[in-house]
Amino acid sequence: MNVNKVMVVVVLGAAVLAALAMAVIESITGPRSTREALACMAGEGVLGNYQTTEPPGAAVEAVMTDAKGAERTLAEWRGSGLVLNFWATWCAPCVREMPALDRLGPMVAGEGIKVLALSEDRGKPSVVETFYKKHAIKNLPVLMDKRRKLLTGFAVQGLPTTVLLNTNGNEVGRVVGVAEWDSDDAAAFLRRCLTPPPPAPGS
Repeated sequence: MNVNKVMVVVVLGAAVLAALAMAVIESITGPRSTREALACMAGEGVLGNYQTTEPPGAAVEAVMTDAKGAERTLAEWRGSGLVLNFWATWCAPCVREMPALDRLGPMVAGEGIKVLALSEDRGKPSVVETFYKKHAIKNLPVLMDKRRKLLTGFAVQGLPTTVLLNTNGNEVGRVVGVAEWDSDDAAAFLRRCLTPPPPAPGS
């Protein structure tokens, strides 16, 4: 066997091994997870210090409350991609980025993506309602994490922190700190990363 034939065999062998490795990964994590991981890799500077969560984090089902005090869970938004922002009215960087998050909602709503802002304020929902009115926030629901169960469940270390959740409720990435959420590049990235997949044929 000459050198050229040996090189061909080596290259083919490497390709076969790579294909087998990918097959093993997909058999464990599912074929979409590989595509999702690639789709959720943001370009440099697109979303501040965004980091991909790999493998995706487990779903968190802790209870939060809405403007009427009713208990809610993230399971209610299952099937949609979620941009979940942890914030508080006393957090200056949070206040600065809230209008951008508010504008983001309508930009990505048509792709099955929801934007939620979860307040870590200890007061009543009226604290957030007053803030929304003062800052002309019109597209974000009032949601409260009074017992900080979700803050703990997502291991949030500081505010603001924004977690990206796929349609199964798994964390696929997060931003710690402020980001330019309403930029065209950010919206395009979120559509690529979080848009629900099309239904399977025959479903």
